[in-house]
Amino acid sequence: MRTVDLIHRKRDGEELSVEEIAYLIDGYTGGGIPDYQMSAFLMAVFFAGMTDREVSALTDRMIQSGASVDLSAVPGVKVDKHSTGGVGDKTSLIAAPLAAAAGVAVPMISGRALGHTGGTLDKLESIPGFRTNLSVDEFRAQLIQHGLAFIGQSPEIAPADGKVYSLRDATATVESIPLIASSIMSKKMAVGLDALVLDVKVGSGAFMKKQVDARRLAQMMVGIGRRLDKRVQALITDMNQPLGYAIGNALEVMEVSQTLQNAGPADLTRLSLELAARMIHLGKVAATLEEAREVAQTKLLDGSGYRKLKEVIAAQGGNPQVVDRFELLPNATGAREIASPRAGYVSGIEAEYIGLASAMIGAGRDTKDDTIDPAVGVILEVKIGQKVDAGAVLCRLYYTNEEHVEEAAQLVEDAFRISSGPPEERALILEVVG
Repeated sequence: MRTVDLIHRKRDGEELSVEEIAYLIDGYTGGGIPDYQMSAFLMAVFFAGMTDREVSALTDRMIQSGASVDLSAVPGVKVDKHSTGGVGDKTSLIAAPLAAAAGVAVPMISGRALGHTGGTLDKLESIPGFRTNLSVDEFRAQLIQHGLAFIGQSPEIAPADGKVYSLRDATATVESIPLIASSIMSKKMAVGLDALVLDVKVGSGAFMKKQVDARRLAQMMVGIGRRLDKRVQALITDMNQPLGYAIGNALEVMEVSQTLQNAGPADLTRLSLELAARMIHLGKVAATLEEAREVAQTKLLDGSGYRKLKEVIAAQGGNPQVVDRFELLPNATGAREIASPRAGYVSGIEAEYIGLASAMIGAGRDTKDDTIDPAVGVILEVKIGQKVDAGAVLCRLYYTNEEHVEEAAQLVEDAFRISSGPPEERALILEVVG
């Protein structure tokens, strides 16, 4: 078997066998296949796609490249939740505590920010002392004791995915649907899950810009889960404007605290409750989805989701007081207001521009080695559909270094569209797959 022949065949749209995909993944992980050949293969996949059989084979081989985490000692049904990445998307920090408070075991394997989208681990690490590098034994013990733990992808979990992901980022193949699906599902399925709820974002602030592509991705991931005998559901949700009002790590932790105290933005609260309800339903705590929605609502209103988050922050070395006293979180030193140039209605907020501006002042990273400034970001003062006066504040930019503030402020200004009439309402949850 020669690597160049497999690249050639995939380039021409042929289907590779399970053995051929195993040869490529094992060879690359083991160092026998160089970066330049794997890069060529990834680009061939980007243009030619993959069949369901190939995607399943790729996912399976990535899982087998490392150790599977045995969670059989953890009581109950194990349910995780994953988002494909958006701007202001902090639902994991709300839905997971609500589901755990309801009795679901939630092993959260989370990611970091890259480009204009935020990462759950970066948000958590803005909390002083919070540890995301738990050992597998610590992860398991915390799940048994608290029912919820947040951890990053360790070198033992699907190492082939970690290696391929870095190459995808450097070769402009991140948006490939088969590569996204196999990457997400290999990480999730290596951790002894019983079920998974997916939030597939679509729109200007997401990797998937078109609903048809988001649907294909959702269907592919649900299919992989089914073939591995796991229960998987996916929501396709709108990411044409940021979710909630806060964009930036510590700022988003503040909004999570407000939302778990039932004082958060309507869109963020609604989506978090729906994701939590589906986790509760798949976790067999509630017999029907309607009943699960009532349970999620109760856990929000009685404060048990809020208490669960504080409990987990303390368990992972963080200061739980941060969710009551925001001055204990990193705070920016400078602020810049962006005002509306005219009166009218907010008809659009380009989520990608807000995310890029936030990353530009330090809230995100261009490469995995970039350092994040946890204090900085953007707070929206308006959402799509709201009426504004000329000169009204649209948002505030919070920064600690003035280097890129002018550029970021211009980008944020360009993100807002003001029209003479109100825009058509757009649904937040567009489709359910699975």
